[in-house]
Amino acid sequence: MLEIKKWHNTTLAEKTIDSLLKNGFRASYYENSNTALTYIDTIISEHDVIGIGGSMTIIKDLKLLEREVMKNKIILNHNLPDITPEEKHEIRKKQQTSDLFITSSNAITEDGKLVNIDGVGNRVNAMLFGPKKTIIVAGINKIVKNVDDGINRIKRIASPMNARRLGVNTPCATIGYCTDCNSPQRICRVISIIEKRPIPSNIEIILIGENLGF
Repeated sequence: MLEIKKWHNTTLAEKTIDSLLKNGFRASYYENSNTALTYIDTIISEHDVIGIGGSMTIIKDLKLLEREVMKNKIILNHNLPDITPEEKHEIRKKQQTSDLFITSSNAITEDGKLVNIDGVGNRVNAMLFGPKKTIIVAGINKIVKNVDDGINRIKRIASPMNARRLGVNTPCATIGYCTDCNSPQRICRVISIIEKRPIPSNIEIILIGENLGF
């Protein structure tokens, strides 16, 4: 049973990575988070100012901020609980010019596109332009067939769960799926589809054969 799952994950990931490479991204696949983290540590060690996107994959599942390699780094993390809205805004701005920006993607298509929906736009903006290097770490659960499936995945899975996590007053935070609401606290405000690596950005995608994040 486990071997069949590994086979399927690897087959799906390899197809997706081949497409990402053709679209100009750097991309690699790791069967588990431990081996992926060893590689991610080497990337972090080469940079001083680290920006962190709002990602449960990065913060909760991989616990990247707790790793030894993060000590003595300047961490730009707007997810801290005890900061003011003004401080949060300043951190988000500084993330755009960090040495290394680390985040995840809401969905990655089999034909090598990155699909994301943001409430503020700082995460998708840093994916496109600004940081010296961006790494996007995603579990196998983020892979979808195409862009339409990616947007559907976000609206039916990722956004309702994030809305619930953030405690916002939106229908999806109660009923568990998107109604395309007009709530003032709606978190789905910016749709980003990256079809090819933006020039001259340095974006690397790291896929992991585990279910990570929302």
